[in-house]
Amino acid sequence: MEKRLKIPYPVIVEGSYDRLRLQNVIEAQILTTDGFGVFNHTQKAKLFQALAKKTPIILLTDSDGAGKLIRSHLSSMIPPDRLIHLYVPRIKGKEKRKQAPSAEGILGVEGMENELLYRLFLPYADAEAVDARIAENPLSKLDFYEDGLTGREDSRDARDAFAEKLGLPAGMTPNALLAAVRVLCTYEEYCRLVGRTEK
Repeated sequence: MEKRLKIPYPVIVEGSYDRLRLQNVIEAQILTTDGFGVFNHTQKAKLFQALAKKTPIILLTDSDGAGKLIRSHLSSMIPPDRLIHLYVPRIKGKEKRKQAPSAEGILGVEGMENELLYRLFLPYADAEAVDARIAENPLSKLDFYEDGLTGREDSRDARDAFAEKLGLPAGMTPNALLAAVRVLCTYEEYCRLVGRTEK
């Protein structure tokens, strides 16, 4: 791995061990939700909202049920165009500091390899490029509907299959997947991945 990446956006993770792990990989303002503490700490919620008015924020939670709840809570308080959703893969295992695996038996952010986290954050080291990509990307819910990612009985399976192509976890809501895809893909790349040509 090369030297630490300089990330121009604040990064929100769940806990202090997640922050310590990321500090091996990135130079950034890394904030924690204190797990479910963000549900009760109004000052912390206000801090996140204030930051979002100034800059996009990267959100990285564990891929378990608790991580999804925390992500959903933050997504409800921060405008979608101010959140950049990052996801770690669901990898079975146990963090070294813990005596037993998590309830779902998968690794959290703190258990990820440095190389994986480096690759995850690499596209966000250039703020101007990210901002331009989001501003220029016309991808919308209408595209998802036309391509079968919403509005059909099998849309959930289609979203899961599409998410897998991008290394994203299964079970993402349409809104969460749309936000992630708009950052990760150009419109042309999206069209190619779903098997159609650009309109």
